[in-house]
Amino acid sequence: MKKQTPKEESGIQSESILNLFRKYPHKPFDYKQISRLLHIKQRTDQKIVREHLKHLAAAHAIIETSEGLYELRPSNAFVEGIIDITSRGAAYLQNDDYEDDIYISSRNVNNALHGDSVKLSLFAQRPGKRLEAEVVEVLKRARTEFVGTLQVSSRHAFLVPDSSKMHVDIFIPSTSLGEGKDGQKALVEIVHWKSGLKNPVGKVVKVLGWPGENETEMHSILAEFGFPTGFPKKVLEEAEQLSTKITTTEIRGRKDFRDIPTFTIDPDDAKDFDDAISVREIKKDAQGKSIWEIGVHIADVSHYIKPGTSLEEEGYSRATSVYLVDRVVPMLPEQLSNVLCSLRPDEEKLCFSAVFELNEDAKVLNSWFGRTVIFSRKRFTYDDAQKGLDTGDGVYAHELKVVDQLAKKLRKERFRKGAISFEKSEVKFKLDEKGVPIGLYLKEEKDSNRLIEEFMLLCNRKVAEFLSNQITSNQLTNSVYRIHDMPNTEKLNNFSQFAGKFGYKIHTANSNEISKSLNKLLKDVKGKKEQNVLEQLAIRTMAKAVYSTNNIGHYGLAFDHYTHFTSPIRRYPDILVHRILAQQLDHIKTVNPLQLEDRCKHSTAMEIRASEAERASIKYKQIEYIKDKTKETFEGIISGVTEWGLFIELSESKTEGLVRLREIDDDFYILDEKNYCLTGSRHKKKYTLGDSVFVKLKSTDLHLKQINFVLVKKP
Repeated sequence: MKKQTPKEESGIQSESILNLFRKYPHKPFDYKQISRLLHIKQRTDQKIVREHLKHLAAAHAIIETSEGLYELRPSNAFVEGIIDITSRGAAYLQNDDYEDDIYISSRNVNNALHGDSVKLSLFAQRPGKRLEAEVVEVLKRARTEFVGTLQVSSRHAFLVPDSSKMHVDIFIPSTSLGEGKDGQKALVEIVHWKSGLKNPVGKVVKVLGWPGENETEMHSILAEFGFPTGFPKKVLEEAEQLSTKITTTEIRGRKDFRDIPTFTIDPDDAKDFDDAISVREIKKDAQGKSIWEIGVHIADVSHYIKPGTSLEEEGYSRATSVYLVDRVVPMLPEQLSNVLCSLRPDEEKLCFSAVFELNEDAKVLNSWFGRTVIFSRKRFTYDDAQKGLDTGDGVYAHELKVVDQLAKKLRKERFRKGAISFEKSEVKFKLDEKGVPIGLYLKEEKDSNRLIEEFMLLCNRKVAEFLSNQITSNQLTNSVYRIHDMPNTEKLNNFSQFAGKFGYKIHTANSNEISKSLNKLLKDVKGKKEQNVLEQLAIRTMAKAVYSTNNIGHYGLAFDHYTHFTSPIRRYPDILVHRILAQQLDHIKTVNPLQLEDRCKHSTAMEIRASEAERASIKYKQIEYIKDKTKETFEGIISGVTEWGLFIELSESKTEGLVRLREIDDDFYILDEKNYCLTGSRHKKKYTLGDSVFVKLKSTDLHLKQINFVLVKKP
């Protein structure tokens, strides 16, 4: 909250006091000296001077040097941080020492680019005005390679970047153009950007192809977010040199699960299978009820990837597989992800396993962790497994029923303890042979999906608990956790007030009360008019999950301990956890906590980048799918309310586009941020987040990945 300016009484103004400091820029004053210089004698007026001094200090126009003494803040005071550049070229920077963002006008951004670490020179702040600054040095570039469209002339060329955050074009000398042609998409690296030059100078790294072609656009998305389309030769050679044979000696050092009923359950288009489930009844309890052994078997990727190898460095660099609409860009070469470490049926495979003994109430009686060898007997798709659950027929139908019943009890207990039940529809596309979308559908979550999810959650939780206990007993220095913080208090309070207008109450006394009331709201709101708006706002109140060595628990799952162990083929942190667990089981204490935290931060950053690339590919295909449907009327909901218009998400395809404010011409609309709505000043008509509306397509821009709608009446 911004501090209010003191009352301007007796002719005393903050500007007059500030001018005194400007006149004597290096001299400190207290309020008595200021009062004498301004010829102020009354004590009540001197009190106002003191209030003005506090206000000017809070506004960063002056600084308090010691108790009661102030002096002008130096004009060359520096602040460092990461710059956030808007599509209009202006920028903001957050710094923990300042309550509000620091504003940098477009003329003062200089040679900085979005995401760069920069040094700012602060301007003296005027009372009531926001703090402004100028970029004086780029400390570290966030990136030097950009994707865009080439504009080629006889002597030189420019790259017009795809990203709206990139506010300048890149100049390319003809000698640095390579094979690039006018109108093609390319990846360009900035070589230098000298002070005073309007544009950075770059060179073409790779020509991606012609706009509109599927391969060009998908490669452009990958390049834009910094993901390669292939592996270096050295990495591929290392992968090919790995032996496909499992020796008798290796098997002897592992627990043998080859004769126990084991199967995988994955999507029908999956190529890598990094987890399998084994099921068997091992005994009866005193009441004659079954005790089940459930093995969660995870591909032993760390057996093949060793620290210091090219495979290790490549896996760390990528940190994650990337899932675009029409392809997977794997973290590891195919020899590992689809062959050696893929738990394919009817093949012996090396695993790192978590094996649990559970009673019929799904209470975990014992846990065991260790290296194993397995032999998967069946590869289920989710639909295959669901059919077995529904009919009770087919291979392993009984085992499927057992794990499904146990999973439902685990899930019920998880929600009883405060896990939050967010469900969001996932769009899938039907593509033709050229990658053009010819249809779409929403992915449906069934029991077969949930049973696998529940046992992966159990595995991740129990591994995290074991490693935390090792830390408590001083057997381990540090570990990797998947953490999720509580909702931001301000966001939660705002959401609580808004939900209260619909008669729903969010209890904010403690974390358990918050989660219980959120779950009740999400259940009670189903099928009601306000469902869309409240579900969206509830999701927006949540923090983001990240990797860290500092365990604060996972709020959304209601786990005190949680990590990622179950997908080492596609996530680098899982490989780290495998190594840490192996070291503990072998009584080795070698974890470097500083290096581990750095790797957690890198993995989080790459995960975010991969998610952005995935969303970009979905957005592109959504635009491709809808771009010719100009005559159709679509039903949608208002998914965003801004000062420049309404974002609309179509109900069927989940495609999001913008209705610009200038297109709503029946009134002059005012943004009410607190109530997430636009209100007409004359007719008082409201457009509120979550409202159902009808729209027609006005225009699309595949280059900028933008869709524009216009509101229409219900057909």
